[in-house]
Amino acid sequence: MFNKNSGPFSQKKAGRFINNFVNQRVRRTIKDFVRWKRGKYKEDIILSCPTDFKYPSDNKTFDDKKDYATWIGHDTFLIKSHNVHILTDPIFYNSCSPISVIGPKRKEKPAIDIENLPKIDYITISHDHYDHLDKKSVKMLSKKFPNAKFIVPLGIKKWLNRRGIKNVVELDWLHTYEDDNIKVTATPAQHYSGRGLFDGNLRLWCGFVIQNKINNKKIYFTGDTGYNNRHFKLIKKLFNEIDLSLIPIGTYVPREFMLPVHIDPVNAIKIHKDVNSKLSIAMHWKTFKLSEEDINLPPYELFVNLQKENIDHNTFLAIDPGTYINF
Repeated sequence: MFNKNSGPFSQKKAGRFINNFVNQRVRRTIKDFVRWKRGKYKEDIILSCPTDFKYPSDNKTFDDKKDYATWIGHDTFLIKSHNVHILTDPIFYNSCSPISVIGPKRKEKPAIDIENLPKIDYITISHDHYDHLDKKSVKMLSKKFPNAKFIVPLGIKKWLNRRGIKNVVELDWLHTYEDDNIKVTATPAQHYSGRGLFDGNLRLWCGFVIQNKINNKKIYFTGDTGYNNRHFKLIKKLFNEIDLSLIPIGTYVPREFMLPVHIDPVNAIKIHKDVNSKLSIAMHWKTFKLSEEDINLPPYELFVNLQKENIDHNTFLAIDPGTYINF
């Protein structure tokens, strides 16, 4: 069932999707990356992480009979909500590049292999970048779990269909899919798309709010996004509060280059507050090194800024891959 009462929210210009409420150009091109690598956006000071820092554990006893989330790596989470299993942005292989031998390599192995996953009911994909939409992973998952439903933004269904994956639901921003188990709403994000030189922004990007229809738990997966408080305040207005938010904290240096399309720990905390999140878990750090900050710096900056704002760090966790958290 689809709810289209809100009408289409995403916008296009010259046939390509654009970001709402933004005056600057957001999409990063090959030319932008070359300028970055040549030092155009160089930062003089990058905070360093103390070598002995470890993000504090929440010290709560895990109960596998309750709802839980576990971080497999990057933006890949396994979520159990009232016996429904959901997988987000699955990437299980060694690199995230069109040319695997020269692309960024994993720094951490997946905490769970595809072969050891429980039965997956739903797979969400936020956008088409190589570190979020991995061809090998989705083909293997479709083969192992043929009844799993893929829920994706506009344009990705056709890409999946061409690779033999047919059980796909495609959503515009603020449109919903629902069945007897869950209701999923595609939420706006400030980012861009493209897997090659000529397909920039031909496919949409999004986050998701996943609501379990049995216990009404709400899970917010941001996807990749820059900070745009109009998006997040809209989510608060629509959903009131979120039981679990999965929020990026890495890939933000150099800030001038990165922050239009990613968030740093300071902005991650803003999202945590904007959407009225009961519990947030950090993602998009440690697995791949895609920017200039130290790979272990994001959780330290998160912890320092939570302290500055007098926010209990147990409400926003940075966990190791494979850690199970009840929500």
